[in-house]
Amino acid sequence: MDRMGNVDYELWRSLCLSMPGAYEDFPFGEESAVYKVAGRDRSKTKMFALLMIRSGVVSLNLKCDPVLAEQLRSANSQIKPGYHMNKQHWNTVTPGLDEEMMRNLIEDSYDLVVASLPRAEREVLNWKGLIARG
Repeated sequence: MDRMGNVDYELWRSLCLSMPGAYEDFPFGEESAVYKVAGRDRSKTKMFALLMIRSGVVSLNLKCDPVLAEQLRSANSQIKPGYHMNKQHWNTVTPGLDEEMMRNLIEDSYDLVVASLPRAEREVLNWKGLIARG
């Protein structure tokens, strides 16, 4: 399956790239887009999303708080433990969730990763800190 023209792929790609300081990289080849965040120092980048097509299905790996990850997996059949990732801290999402939920999942992943960056890098991104979403 070609990623171009896939509605979920394009939406998820756009949401990932809308995060401050986010950029797209292809270290594993054309079928896997890695979304990283960096402030001023590209040597301190961290991945917050991995968008790929596996067996013809688009999927997105996102970082998640371990307790929330379990709750999300129990409540949504589209959310599974992270494919080829630490299953405690990463989820794999497949199509079927609405845009608002996808935006929240991507923002949460981004926030968890940015929180681990050095303070100077967070300041460059003008990051305000983790925000509790109900």
